[in-house]
Amino acid sequence: MAMEEIKVGEIFTIGDEENEEHEVEVLASINIEGTQYVAVGFVEDLREETEEDIDVFFLKVDEEGDFEAIESDEEFDKVSAAFDEVLDDESN
Repeated sequence: MAMEEIKVGEIFTIGDEENEEHEVEVLASINIEGTQYVAVGFVEDLREETEEDIDVFFLKVDEEGDFEAIESDEEFDKVSAAFDEVLDDESN
């Protein structure tokens, strides 16, 4: 069964290592080699900060539609480069 694509602007709650929950907003979504990745920022930061001050995180979307951390540096570098390309194209 195909999962529903996560859309830019959607807001989700995720937990961190200390089991604290944070609201994140999807800033961009891309598909690399059949795997969906999202760039997210904390909703609180997006409402308060200028664009330069926003921390952006990349997460992998698993088959159930849940977010997973990107484990390897190689995968992170690949995803980061792909998002840089997408976000640069959108800002031009």
